[in-house]
Amino acid sequence: MASIHPSAIVADGAKLAEDVEVGPFCVVGAGVELRSGVALRSHVVVDGATTIGECTTIFPFASVGMPPQDKKFQGEESRLEIGAHCVIREHVTINPGTEGGGLVTRIGDRCLLLVGAHVAHDCIIGNDVILVNNVLLGGHISIADFAIIGGGAALHQFVRVGEHAFVGGMSAVENDVIPFGSAIGNRANLGGLNIVGLKRRGYEREAIHSLRRAYRLLFAQEGTLHERLRDVAQEFAGDANVQKIVSFIEEGGSRAICTPRGGREV
Repeated sequence: MASIHPSAIVADGAKLAEDVEVGPFCVVGAGVELRSGVALRSHVVVDGATTIGECTTIFPFASVGMPPQDKKFQGEESRLEIGAHCVIREHVTINPGTEGGGLVTRIGDRCLLLVGAHVAHDCIIGNDVILVNNVLLGGHISIADFAIIGGGAALHQFVRVGEHAFVGGMSAVENDVIPFGSAIGNRANLGGLNIVGLKRRGYEREAIHSLRRAYRLLFAQEGTLHERLRDVAQEFAGDANVQKIVSFIEEGGSRAICTPRGGREV
């Protein structure tokens, strides 16, 4: 049987694995599924059609799965999916999807959401993502694997952040951040590549040098971005990492691409 503190409220219909822990003064709604090893420490609210993956831990005063902060939301059935082995710290808020965004908000595995982070409706977050304290994500944001968003950063709705990218603390990001990129400022500009993150992830020197060369060519002052993108795609045709940047830009989104300030190369 799940371990449920006497002061906790678990609604009829909620699905709890046998080894789930529900701490003091937690509230679990009828549409919630808590999978094996999930722990709600205390004073946690989990509601809506929310699934929380194996061994995820949620700390006090987090609000997970409550209705989205969207005036267009009319109570339609939507859901929230949180992966396995995530850590969700105090005062984090995560909202489910809306009709305008596919009716789902999704967070991958092994993500770390620190105190006060907010994940709005219809966000899609990959695996191993870190949101530092007080990060604010607008609706419909996409964040790829291993990205790190620094403390107090705010991301405009529909922004895309590529894999292994880094957003500096207190940055206001209104444009897409390329894979491996490092963005900082208000409004944020691309400040180079996330070299520290690449080294921490074990990328070899040659791979990093190749990314540096591609970056310099891609954001040079000569020609248009379209022309430079074509040149990079051809010159680095056999480089899988560079092609991730090329594909990210070619796929496009509703926001522009975050670029260096004034064409500056870093």
